[in-house]
Amino acid sequence: MAEKKKVGRPKKKLPYSLEDVEKLATMQCTREEIANFCGVSVSTLKRNFDPPIKKGWDKGKRSIRRAMFDKAMRGNTTMLIWLSKNYLGMKDKMETSEEKEPLPWTTDVI
Repeated sequence: MAEKKKVGRPKKKLPYSLEDVEKLATMQCTREEIANFCGVSVSTLKRNFDPPIKKGWDKGKRSIRRAMFDKAMRGNTTMLIWLSKNYLGMKDKMETSEEKEPLPWTTDVI
């Protein structure tokens, strides 16, 4: 019986792994930077490696949030203020509930 002939391009050994791609994304590298590291185009990277890139980006964001929260909880006032403004919606500027319209103008003299 004759052997089946393989069709398509032969698979080549890649000098990087999915773990490498995810680690770069965890460091918040852009797709362009990761594609340059891997030696592929951005469209190829997006088509073949988008799930590990998104997973890495999310993992990196969680790490940054954790570090920010830890700093704030250890008493870093600047970080506490930043987090309260961005996550709790607090503001420095105080606004009154009075209407902001100008008073009506009249030319009548009393």
